[in-house]
Amino acid sequence: MYAIEYGNDIFLIDCGNKFPDETLLGIDLIVPDITYLLENKERVRALLVTHGHEDHIGGIPYLLKQINVPVYATRFTLGLIELKLQEHKILREAELHEINSMTNLSFGQIKVSFFKVTHSIPDCLGIVIRTPEGNIVHTGDFKFDLTPANDEAAEIHKMAAIGEGGVLVLLSESTNAERPGATPSEQIVGEHVLEAIMKAERKIFLSTFASNVNRIQQVVDASIKANRKLALIGRSMINVVDVAIKRGYLTIPDGMLIDQEEINNADPEKVTILCTGSQGEPMAALARLSTGNYRGVDVLPGDTVILAAGPIPGNEINVTRIVDNLYSLGANVIYSSGKSTAMHVSGHGYQEDLKLLLTLMKPQYFIPIHGELRMLHQHRILAESVGVKEGHTFILNNGEVVDINRGDARQTRKVHAGNTYVDGIGIGDVGDVVLRDRKQLSEDGMLVTILTMSKTKKKLIGTPDTISRGFVYMRESEELLEKIDQVISRTMKEFEKSNKLNWGDVKRQIKKAVGQFVFNETKKKPMILPIIIEV
Repeated sequence: MYAIEYGNDIFLIDCGNKFPDETLLGIDLIVPDITYLLENKERVRALLVTHGHEDHIGGIPYLLKQINVPVYATRFTLGLIELKLQEHKILREAELHEINSMTNLSFGQIKVSFFKVTHSIPDCLGIVIRTPEGNIVHTGDFKFDLTPANDEAAEIHKMAAIGEGGVLVLLSESTNAERPGATPSEQIVGEHVLEAIMKAERKIFLSTFASNVNRIQQVVDASIKANRKLALIGRSMINVVDVAIKRGYLTIPDGMLIDQEEINNADPEKVTILCTGSQGEPMAALARLSTGNYRGVDVLPGDTVILAAGPIPGNEINVTRIVDNLYSLGANVIYSSGKSTAMHVSGHGYQEDLKLLLTLMKPQYFIPIHGELRMLHQHRILAESVGVKEGHTFILNNGEVVDINRGDARQTRKVHAGNTYVDGIGIGDVGDVVLRDRKQLSEDGMLVTILTMSKTKKKLIGTPDTISRGFVYMRESEELLEKIDQVISRTMKEFEKSNKLNWGDVKRQIKKAVGQFVFNETKKKPMILPIIIEV
């Protein structure tokens, strides 16, 4: 999420989510921390959305629950946003406005216009915010494709005109700033998809991003030529295709779509199955198909599986595991992204695309966005190579602010910003302490020790009862558990002698004594939870 402020007005650009890595145990989603916006909610005028990918719209329901700001997005993007708002039961309260590249908005002194860009999802826009101080341009995600699959070319002439009119600050995406050359055209993928589908002899499973409607249309067109029916597997695939058909972005002939239940009854040579899971997500359709755990649909020897999406950095291991599983089922797997067999091209511009946009815009100041730190630095180098002055590029961390006054830009302050963790229905109620406890439990498990105390005599009754969960297997560790009980009994006797039994002190001392003993014996640090029962 990016916030642009002028005077008493705040404009937000995109509001996405991130998915947790392996260190954020139990976390479902990461959305922006909007504390600063809540403190200034009366100043927030609009949320402007560039396109419909999760990292640009996934956080919108969580924002609107706290600040019901008007949302401006294109027809297809609005369809995806509405699905999310329906799930969160806030669609009726939302103020949604449809825009396109010809739309002009006015908010007092601020004017907003748009320009069309090409990406891997329909209806993508760049944004121009015109302030009395100067024009601020946000590119959204983009590439230059002169032969796009949907014939919706980027408005290069409009970008040139914006540059001629003067750009004070350019915010441009940096995802592929390390990759030389220009991004290949989506048309290449269409040719290879058609070739693979025409050659396949049995069922075809093709996995791609559900949002890549252009890729899905290519699969539909190839399946028509191969005289195959089409089935959809995966909730997001079904939902996105439904939105795309209803809003005119996807054309599927009547009678071509079949239900999942009909797949096994269909002639294997006459069916193509579109599914989710190209990134190796454990619960997505492709992962479950690869292990034979998808109810009612099986990958059989001789079937063809096509991965028409490149793995996002960090997902390579999961994707490789699925490919191996599919080979073990006897499937023919096509997953190469090489030029000769490419089943995927990136939706993000390579270095030549990024330099072309910088040349068209000719910004006075530049802020590279959307990428790892090394990509932002590489984008800065590219910008300076095409004329951006050294020292006029700002590489910002979350919450850092660039202030501009009379054409002079400085980065000298920060506002409160960060991540909010979504865990089930809880939003922001999981902090570092909870995550630390989860990490400890996941690594060394837990020991629960139950002590029965006499309420009147303030003494331990019987022996402690120690239970292991995830630490050691109890049936094979009876000797160790007996020693732990002895440590607890000795600790309690020392407390009884002092005649100062404070249950808080008792628990702390037991945790310390047991923890030290267990570490000396096993070199492990389980969570220790003493429970005292008075009778």
